[in-house]
Amino acid sequence: MAGSRTYVRFDWLMIFMYIALVIMGWINIYSASLSDTAKGFWDFDQIYGKQIIWIGLSIILIIFVLAIESKFYERFATLIYIASLLSLVGLFVLGKTISGSTSWYDFGGVSIQPSEFVKAATALALAKYVSDIQTNMKDLKNQIGALMILALPAVLIILQPDPGSALIYAAFVFPLYREGLHGVYLLLGLFAVMLFVSTLAFGAIWVAIGVVILAGILFYRNRKKRPNIIKYIFVVLGCIAFAFSVSYIFNNVFKQHHRDRFNIVLGKEVDSRGIGYNTHQSEIAISNGGWLGKGWTQGTQTKGNFVPEQHTDYIFSTVGEEWGFVGSMVVILLFVGLILRIIFRAEKQKSQFGRVYGYSVAAILFFHFFVNVGMVLGIFPTVGIPLPFFSYGGSALWGFTILLFIFVKLDGANYHYS
Repeated sequence: MAGSRTYVRFDWLMIFMYIALVIMGWINIYSASLSDTAKGFWDFDQIYGKQIIWIGLSIILIIFVLAIESKFYERFATLIYIASLLSLVGLFVLGKTISGSTSWYDFGGVSIQPSEFVKAATALALAKYVSDIQTNMKDLKNQIGALMILALPAVLIILQPDPGSALIYAAFVFPLYREGLHGVYLLLGLFAVMLFVSTLAFGAIWVAIGVVILAGILFYRNRKKRPNIIKYIFVVLGCIAFAFSVSYIFNNVFKQHHRDRFNIVLGKEVDSRGIGYNTHQSEIAISNGGWLGKGWTQGTQTKGNFVPEQHTDYIFSTVGEEWGFVGSMVVILLFVGLILRIIFRAEKQKSQFGRVYGYSVAAILFFHFFVNVGMVLGIFPTVGIPLPFFSYGGSALWGFTILLFIFVKLDGANYHYS
């Protein structure tokens, strides 16, 4: 009707959980970065003061993202994706190298990491590809197309080199699985991880022997069904080849610090002063917290700066020490609640585009959360993955904010009325 106005209702539960996580993140950044020279909450020379600026600018960013028509994100998804790839390519010419990785652009002293924004662009491109022509994910050609969308940014990020950030792209298998990708790919992925870890822990020869024995047992138990022995032999040879390739890649391709981190997690080495120092001190900090924690800004490990980069990748160790088990569970439940809410709203989407994008957001947040907390607890090797909305850094905060609020906008379009 002429002159009518369209109103949009947003999911305030998602927005509330986002705000809660950002505020709790800043509180812990404040404690982890507080120094004797600090001049109060608004000291913008301090790390926590700079994070306030990033948070304030995020509000403007949210308004901008929500102000754009929801159809824009679907219509221009491909162009946004191409622009994001160009931003990664440009790093090889104009990028700034920090800690051995050329992953940042420097704008007058302000560093921006484009890989944090590429995740949202990739999620849009994947949603566009899957929904455009009702793509059948059981079709091998479509599977290859989706894989290419994910592989291009991942490869460019690996070349920086930043393998930790590239690892995130494995999360996209979950939205593809929701859209019809055969479950065998998930099983193969899990089996490959098990073979990888087993090979590092016990060696390729023992893994090969184990695979042969397991295949023999399965073949014997299914003998009445007359299983195809050629398939069994093919699978066994494939697993053995994979196991020996793991050994070769680990010893000849991985850098020494990568090998050290895996060996420490697997218990093959003990190095609490060298490469394993961060994880060791993080575990001490969390164990110090007990049930209720030592109190805000009272953590001995935190105040003593024993955990390097505690305000970034290891921020959860501050939560564990100062807020204890109870505080840690509150943070974990907030993350789980947000991820489940996104999945719930994704299932309510009227368009396949919105559903695929929503599942992509949930998968990315879960992967970051799961790996980061596991890294801090010493379950996973240190891979340099930030905790969403918590870790210090403008690029990470803005990247996750854009990722989430594009979905908030798409979801809000389901409620529009005139």
